Amino acid sequence: MRAWTDVAVLARTKNLQGGFVAQSAAGLPFLLSEGLEVAFVPPVSDAPRRARVTTVSAIDDRTAVVAFDAVEGIDAAEALVGCHCLVRRADLPEGALDAHAGTWDGWEVHDARAGLVGTVAGIQELPGQDLLEVVPAAGGRTVLVPLVDALVAGVDEDARRIDVDLPDGLLEL
Repeated sequence: MRAWTDVAVLARTKNLQGGFVAQSAAGLPFLLSEGLEVAFVPPVSDAPRRARVTTVSAIDDRTAVVAFDAVEGIDAAEALVGCHCLVRRADLPEGALDAHAGTWDGWEVHDARAGLVGTVAGIQELPGQDLLEVVPAAGGRTVLVPLVDALVAGVDEDARRIDVDLPDGLLEL
């Protein structure tokens, strides 16, 4: 298991002082809290790589306005928009991630071109990215789908469905 985990993405700037609207990572409640150290990934030139959360103002259960000690001003904030916030698993409250382990098991995965790919059987946590383990609807071996924003087109919690836009050939690997 990795020492760090992705808990939020910096969706957009909020103010001239360097604040952000941050959204929780897929399937998680909002876990950023004051004093928590975060690493911003991917790294951005001329922007901080790590910072501590200084303020959190909830918008809803998955979104909040946040500020960091090392992000001073709108220029630094704009450079970090789109970055993910990684935190040490050990710094999260006990069981914060356990309740969501297996959350997507049984969900359907639909590709924009191929249609129904299959159902989620689990998630592999790797250093570079997480992979959805998908049991193909047509049978055969498990397909690994990178769980990254660039490929996930949408998540419908009510329908238990993940829409993806996979590159050509990924399903044949």
